[in-house]
Order: sequence, then structure tokens, then C-alpha cells
Amino acid sequence: MLTITGLNQFYGESHILWNLDMTIPSGQCTCLMGRNGVGKTTLLKCIMGLLPVKSGKIELQGVDIAPLPAEKRAGLRVGYVPQGREIFPLMTVEENLKTGLGARHDKQNKIPEHIFEIFPVLKSMLRRRGGDLSGGQQQQLAIGRALVLDPQLLILDEPTEGIQPNIVHEIGDVILRLNKEMGVTVLLVEQKLPFARRVGNQFFIMEKGRGVASGKMGELDDEIVKRYLSV
Repeated sequence: MLTITGLNQFYGESHILWNLDMTIPSGQCTCLMGRNGVGKTTLLKCIMGLLPVKSGKIELQGVDIAPLPAEKRAGLRVGYVPQGREIFPLMTVEENLKTGLGARHDKQNKIPEHIFEIFPVLKSMLRRRGGDLSGGQQQQLAIGRALVLDPQLLILDEPTEGIQPNIVHEIGDVILRLNKEMGVTVLLVEQKLPFARRVGNQFFIMEKGRGVASGKMGELDDEIVKRYLSV
């Protein structure tokens, strides 16, 4: 689905991503992991075109999207839920969801009904402003907005951060459903190890801007966790 080769990125004079190679298999849920500040969010922003890359390739189904502007990537059916959600607080739930329609590949102009099947709470709150929702509801809205564009690849940056436990479990159920039943490929940044083990098929660990470990989730043993993930 997504292949990253030799990716380098800088903030000013600081070298953030170092010759990064990564593969996101089609139909899988890959958990991108690592301690704070290792470059995970930077990598996601590079994939989405929100940060420029110095060198390297980002290939989506064999096509290098690295030169493309951010708005073109949504049209390639790549959905993105950023850290902190970034919904529009003064817009209603319905208006927030409709912002994703403009990037749909099939030009559909109606919110797909399955969004409300996945997140029933959103249907009951269509007229409420996004800023009036709880943190968990805002996260559901952010994911729903990304799903509106019918993504083949869904990228989520710490979707469980600051969310109450019952909503965390619901979000896990949604990721599993999207991945296993609907065939959506998922790239997930996640700090909570039990959550990552529950929803992920693959793991990829970063340290100091480099990929240092990867494999099937069952191969994520205590030695790897202690070396790269323990605080």
C-alpha cells in the first residue's frame, strides 16, 4: 500500500528523519511506535504533505506522492486524523463532516450513512457545535470526518490520547471493523501498548528519527519494549 524509501526531513538545521525506510502492507493495521520526540508525527505530516521532505520517496501503490501538495493526497483516498483532533469548534458536527466531501474521488456530496452506523452519537448531535462535544466525541467526529472521503489508507495520530476508557475501547472496535471488515489499511501512532496489541497486525518502532525495529505484532516482545518503548 505505502512504501517509504530513504526519507530525510529537516526542521531548520535539525535533521529529524534519517534515511527512513518503511512499508505499510495493504489491508493491515500497522502501529507506529516510539518514545516522545522520535519523529512519529513528523513522519505522518510528511506522508500527508504537511511538511516538505528533503529527499526520499513516499510511494502509494507504486506512485511517488512526495512531490504532490497536501490537497492532492486526500483525493488519493488517504484519510488523516491528526494529534489533537483539529476539528472546527465553531462549526456544527454536520458541517465538520461535510468538509471531507470535497476530496472524495467519486464527487459524492452526501455524508455516507455508514458513518452514523459506526458513530451513532454523531447523528444525534448533527446540529451541535464541534467545540461543545466532549473529548471522546470530538475524536469520533475527527475519525468520522476522515472516513467521509472513503479512504483506502487511514492515518491516525494517537487517537486514544486524553480519551475516557470506554471511548478508547469503542475506537479500538472501530479500527478493527474498518481494517478487518471494510478492508481499510490503517497506520496508527499509539503509545498505549495494550491498545496497540489489540488492534495492530504489524509494528514499526522509531528512535531518533530512524526505524529501529519492525515485525508482526506477536513478535513485539519484552526485550524490544524495554529497549525502545519503556520510559
